[in-house]
Amino acid sequence: MTSAPLAARLSIPSGPLFFPVTAYGRDGAVDLGAYREHVRRGVEAGAAAVFACCGTGEFHALTPEEFQACVRAAVEETAGRVPVVAGAGYGTALAVRYARLAEEAGADGLLAMPPYLVVAPQEGLLRHYTELAAATSLDVVVYQRDNAVFTPETVVALARAEGVIGFKDGVGDLDLMQRIVSAVRSEVPGDFLYFNGLPTAELTGLAYRGIGITLYSSAVFCFAPAVALAFHGALASGDDRTVNRLLDGFYRPFVDLRAQGRGYAVSLVKAGVRLSGLDVGEVRPPLHEPSEEHVKQLARLVERGHALIGEGL
Repeated sequence: MTSAPLAARLSIPSGPLFFPVTAYGRDGAVDLGAYREHVRRGVEAGAAAVFACCGTGEFHALTPEEFQACVRAAVEETAGRVPVVAGAGYGTALAVRYARLAEEAGADGLLAMPPYLVVAPQEGLLRHYTELAAATSLDVVVYQRDNAVFTPETVVALARAEGVIGFKDGVGDLDLMQRIVSAVRSEVPGDFLYFNGLPTAELTGLAYRGIGITLYSSAVFCFAPAVALAFHGALASGDDRTVNRLLDGFYRPFVDLRAQGRGYAVSLVKAGVRLSGLDVGEVRPPLHEPSEEHVKQLARLVERGHALIGEGL
């Protein structure tokens, strides 16, 4: 078992991390053709990695069979050009099942999402993620959010566990993250990856960069890759003037729009993919589609984002 290949590839900030939506047909079934096209477009646009069937990909709504089919399709479409990381979640037994399905499908790693429903103590969380990491040869990135929030001491223990190579933060507590980064750096030799995993991570990119976290998930990349790439390049190169222009003119208004509806972190992104010309269907319940007016506002925002890129040329 080794974590070197995925860790080495993801530690180079060569592009946004792509979290594709899962495509559905008019009958509600997974549309693998549209999904393959979505993944292919993202890789060709410059994604650094594909995170298949994670939060934006409606992991919660997929059967094990659908999950494995989508992961396999993502692996085939990337064809080794970038790593494919698959979601894994629920309780330990089901998380292990999804992990093994992902491994069979050819994934390079796992994004370990919070366990379902329960609020567990640190000891239980540590046992859950270490058992998941031990179940396959895949590299594991642990996702902190909702009911899975970790102390620095627990993250140190996770970083020491075989197969755990990284930590993704979806909480946004910078004080906690600084203490985690410092503790792991002090206690665990070697590299450990950190990711900004907030719903629109670009909005906090400058703050996370300040504590040394430069990898982030980009939902905007799903439907406006040119905007996401321009922001990523500016953030990585220290062009804060461009970063702030895009923050003020596009990302902050997008986050304001996203806040108008529950579940918009997924459904609004999926609407954006449809606006880009690819029919990926609607979200599955219990998520709900954004209003027509909000979709129109999104279309105007995307247009504005592209105009802002042009202003910087």
